[in-house]
Amino acid sequence: MPPTSPTPVNRDEAPPRAAVRESVQAPLRERGDACPGALRLHAADDGRLARLRLPAGLLTVRQAETLADAAERLGDGHLDLTSRGNVQLRGLDEGCGPELAGLLHEAGLLPSETHERVRNIVASPLAGLDEPAGLDKPPYPNVQLWARELDGLLCASARAATLSGRFLFALDDGRGDVAALGADVTLLAHQDGSVVVRTGANRPGLCVAPEDAPRAALLAAETFLTLAEAGGSGAWRVRELPAEDGRELDAALRAALADAGIATRGVAEATTPDLEGEPPLPGPVRSPDGTVALSVHARLGRLTVAQWRLLAAAANGPLRVTPWRGVIVPGVAPAMADAVLDRLRTAGLVTDPGSPWYGVGACTGRPGCAKALADVRSDATAAALSRPGSEGLPVYWSGCARRCGHPQGRWVDVVATGEGRYDISVQADARPVTTTPRPGPGPQPRPGPEQELELELADAVAAARTTPLTR
Repeated sequence: MPPTSPTPVNRDEAPPRAAVRESVQAPLRERGDACPGALRLHAADDGRLARLRLPAGLLTVRQAETLADAAERLGDGHLDLTSRGNVQLRGLDEGCGPELAGLLHEAGLLPSETHERVRNIVASPLAGLDEPAGLDKPPYPNVQLWARELDGLLCASARAATLSGRFLFALDDGRGDVAALGADVTLLAHQDGSVVVRTGANRPGLCVAPEDAPRAALLAAETFLTLAEAGGSGAWRVRELPAEDGRELDAALRAALADAGIATRGVAEATTPDLEGEPPLPGPVRSPDGTVALSVHARLGRLTVAQWRLLAAAANGPLRVTPWRGVIVPGVAPAMADAVLDRLRTAGLVTDPGSPWYGVGACTGRPGCAKALADVRSDATAAALSRPGSEGLPVYWSGCARRCGHPQGRWVDVVATGEGRYDISVQADARPVTTTPRPGPGPQPRPGPEQELELELADAVAAARTTPLTR
């Protein structure tokens, strides 16, 4: 039986003449893209919201300190990590926009005001900080360098400024972590040194040389814009293109790359399997230079200013915010790694995959969001503490059917439906369970009626996380 809640929608983003059809599609939407940015603040119930794009999640220590100052002085004292490795500030005053923009400009976080919402680039967070398992495997390429080049190309392209704030680039070093995030343009490194360019779900893609990969990614985005505008669909994402345009996109991209002098070759379907690499687990990662990188996650994707400053103080190099609401802290001396992890754990960060908070996410919910039907963060917290254990699928709590910021792939979908009720289903399994939670302080030695309902919800979520998948 299908879930009672709607299909999830993730909100947290020149071809030859023959490739452009004469017919014009009815537009998907009439309104413009209202996706928030660092300059276009969103009005929420808890104040204004700013979303700062961080290509590849990279932040220097100085830039991280700037964000801490902004959150402390202008916001609610927290930093939210998004499912695209970006950072949000909430609780901002209505008139703080110019001051916030000045802080970000001074820190080098706004290289182009006209492009600030389109710099949506995720990259394999551990690229250059770990080594592949197995002696016969070549080192992972440092896709962080691709991200820097692509960001510069994006900001220099007037055409790219018209992309939606929801359009996403993914740069995968071959392990398959960010390639599974449903990006509009994906660069996927191969062990032979080549790079596959994919658009949306198009397979198998086109193969280019590594030095051409960032330019190819930009051309893919510009080619998408040409097709979307010519067809009149108003598509913001590749997956929104009409089927015929979607099929034409690869051919149009091949022609655009040829016009730009970028050589391509076809890729056999068998050589480009759907990779599902694991995101970085919380804990230490031994780096090739002899230092240790620390992978930590934020509880429900939210950090206090004090926690954020602890991360910045521990880093010896740029921080990397991950699409799994975590942060990679590079360059820690091996002799200090355990002590630093202990400090971060004591401060409330997730430093071990055995933590009850690992794999648990939630949207803002009440009272910060007017559309939310429940205080999902309180309910998620109560469930995590009632039934500790992080085995199985990740779980995401949503305050309404929009499911803002939900993960990609397979996860336990917990959606508030009103009157204290939730629909619980396993994505790719689609077996809903409905229960009736009530907010409360957590389990008691002798649970009363409200605590029993709370435990019922926690049990249902725990069971869903370990449900065998059917295909």
